[in-house]
Amino acid sequence: MPWPSRKRDKGAVADKKEPDAKIAKTEETQKKEEEEKSTKPPAGSSKSGWKNWKKAKESDAGGEESKQTYCHWLLKSEPESRLEKGVDMKFSIDDLKAQPNQTTFWEGVRNYQARNFLRAMKLGQQAFFYHSNCKEPGVVGIVKIVKEAYPDHTQFDQKDPHYDSTSRKENPKWSMVDVQFVRMTKRFIPLSEIKAHHLAHKADGGPLKNMMLFTRQRLSIQPLTQEEFDFVLSLEEEKPH
Repeated sequence: MPWPSRKRDKGAVADKKEPDAKIAKTEETQKKEEEEKSTKPPAGSSKSGWKNWKKAKESDAGGEESKQTYCHWLLKSEPESRLEKGVDMKFSIDDLKAQPNQTTFWEGVRNYQARNFLRAMKLGQQAFFYHSNCKEPGVVGIVKIVKEAYPDHTQFDQKDPHYDSTSRKENPKWSMVDVQFVRMTKRFIPLSEIKAHHLAHKADGGPLKNMMLFTRQRLSIQPLTQEEFDFVLSLEEEKPH
């Protein structure tokens, strides 16, 4: 039997290191969400320099810019125990690796924008597995989509924390996908480091300037452009600051 829901977007819990700010709130999360809290990121230039990275990428691509389309994803999950209606929301990347065939359904999403992102996912696309709502949030690994969106069974289960009495089986409100573990990143890439690059890129036009991790912080399902995915992935080759 699959485990109860551990991945969530019922106002996707704010990472403890994300900045204090009033942000755009979506759908049913509006009344329940708290302000983001964070520690200030390290003084912030992109140490490797996104321009050097971009130059190398353009050289590989014959000088053509990547199109701003979403073909990768970032999925937030909670690696530390937290009870919701008596159910532990914990689901780390190690928990995923322990599943049969290292595969699980990504259920419990109860935000319409995040649900729509789930429905846009295509077979074989890759996503970052992101540890959220923990002492040090950040990217820990890569997963891939192995089954496209289908009805989330937890919306009909009265014992599940994400039960939705307004959803009908003939017209389900909520969807989920199946994901499979691909690999761990070569090192943990913390939110604070990604944020430092984001702030630098906002100033000089780098690939992370509009990254949704900082413009729609509360969403647990977030799209990434090819440039965003490639740049964050390139950080695994760098020594931690």
